[in-house]
Amino acid sequence: MAGRNHLYVPGPTNVPDSVLSAMHGPMEDHRSPDFPKLLKPLLADLKKLFRTEVGQVFIFQATGTAGWEVALCNTLSPGDKVLSYRFGHFSHLWIQAAKRLGLDVEYYERPWGEGVPLDHLEARLRQDKDHKIKALLVCHNETSTGVTNDLKAIRQILDRTGHPALFMIDGVSSIGSLEFRMDEWGVDVALTGSQKGMMLPAGNAYVCFSPKALEKRHEAKLPRSFLNIEDQLRSNQDGYFPYTPSTPMLHGLRRALDLLLQEGLDNVAARHRRLAEGVRRAVLDGWGLKLCARDPKWYSDTVSAIVVPDGFDAREVIKVAYYRYNLSLGGGLSDVAGKVFRIGHLGDVNELMLASAIVGAEMAMRDVGINVQPGSGIAAAMEYWRATAPPLPAA
Repeated sequence: MAGRNHLYVPGPTNVPDSVLSAMHGPMEDHRSPDFPKLLKPLLADLKKLFRTEVGQVFIFQATGTAGWEVALCNTLSPGDKVLSYRFGHFSHLWIQAAKRLGLDVEYYERPWGEGVPLDHLEARLRQDKDHKIKALLVCHNETSTGVTNDLKAIRQILDRTGHPALFMIDGVSSIGSLEFRMDEWGVDVALTGSQKGMMLPAGNAYVCFSPKALEKRHEAKLPRSFLNIEDQLRSNQDGYFPYTPSTPMLHGLRRALDLLLQEGLDNVAARHRRLAEGVRRAVLDGWGLKLCARDPKWYSDTVSAIVVPDGFDAREVIKVAYYRYNLSLGGGLSDVAGKVFRIGHLGDVNELMLASAIVGAEMAMRDVGINVQPGSGIAAAMEYWRATAPPLPAA
């Protein structure tokens, strides 16, 4: 098929040309005297990404899934109780990972399209007077349903109840795209992956520990080998890894961090918010469809999960979009398989890039018989983007 594939799954995301160029180089000696000049500034700038002054960041040659395990196995022991809520595919998988590691997982089902119920959480923490709950696991942004949780409000509940549980965050589809403030929000362990807001290929997990969480490694009894932060601590202090890293990924990370920090993290979050709102206007006002997220307070600025009308299969929309229009849309996962398709609007994106996702999705929906008005989605999106466009530079 002529032309390029239009990639609008919520990860992996589009990799900027300058990042790809930075990755394209000869292999190098990761034990050389010069290697710390690459690694030490990366670790320092990753702290800026997490918005932490006191946290310790680690780079693992793995995916965000391994980040879950890094968070758990370096802080907890077999049989420890952790609390979580299941409201999407990735919150489900983190719960499953904790179970497989031998933790006592207490979790509560929530409708897919909602997030952490704050009243229930506060009541449950107040009941736990003996502090048997050792950690609270929260997906900041549930990628499968397009739901974002209010981490600041959750930290306030932990503080209000005086509960000492570790506050652990999956930020795979939020960090680098949405507002995230590790120190200010009292997050103890946060993790993300390279393939979403970081604008890199999959293959790196970035995990940040607070001082409180870092100290837990001395008493944690869950088995760990490759994912042991103790090995990283010893090597990283001198600017090295305890094993062979992917040096092209590190050079790509250098360029990606430069792009994010040059734009400014507040500006990055504002850009995602504005672009996401344009997509939502297309879905709600233009097409007259519904989002999986059940209330505006849950709306995600990195991914929108669009519910197809009764009697239609979202997988057919995705298939037509891919084979007929060379457009990759995200599929519904687990409980929402066939019910939703997803448009990822995170990473290296702008208005005209997302316009192709909206137009392509609209054509695919019409092709499978979904009655949306031609041009309605892009009209709603573009009018919002035009009305909120930044001013032109001075002549």
